[in-house]
Amino acid sequence: MKNLMLVFVALLGLNLVGSWARASIDVYEFSTEETREKYHAVIKELRCPKCQNQDIADSNAPIAKDMRREVHRLVEKGEQPDAIVAFMVERFGEFVSYRPKVTGSTYLLWFGPFVLVVVGLFVVFGVARKRAGNPTRNKQLDVNEAERLKTLLKETKSSAGEQASEKDNK
Repeated sequence: MKNLMLVFVALLGLNLVGSWARASIDVYEFSTEETREKYHAVIKELRCPKCQNQDIADSNAPIAKDMRREVHRLVEKGEQPDAIVAFMVERFGEFVSYRPKVTGSTYLLWFGPFVLVVVGLFVVFGVARKRAGNPTRNKQLDVNEAERLKTLLKETKSSAGEQASEKDNK
């Protein structure tokens, strides 16, 4: 069992080392430190079209590599970050921006969560009010029901006492 565990750990380690060896590392030269900062800000702001929930800075997809190369070219050319993001949105669609514009097609994306919260609050308050106003919940027992309840309690106590005495006799 111990040997099997060692083999498993060794294979896992080799797999991790192999994945690190396959990872591509982009090395770009920047003319100034300001362009480097702009580059890093823009690549963190753009989403990889293939990976969907990763920015292009963290993605190893070929499309993300191409996008990083294009961002580097545009930053070195002197383009502003907003213009670079607009260029990428024009080329790849609104999806690549982590902050899409509010348009007819993105209303649900922007306002859907708020609408769901408001509807949920109405449902919760409606159910709570309905339960609080339920007349059967606070209803008093009438005389007949009270007598019947007393009779049932006495019968239950007497049958419980009989069962206890039977156990004592055994």
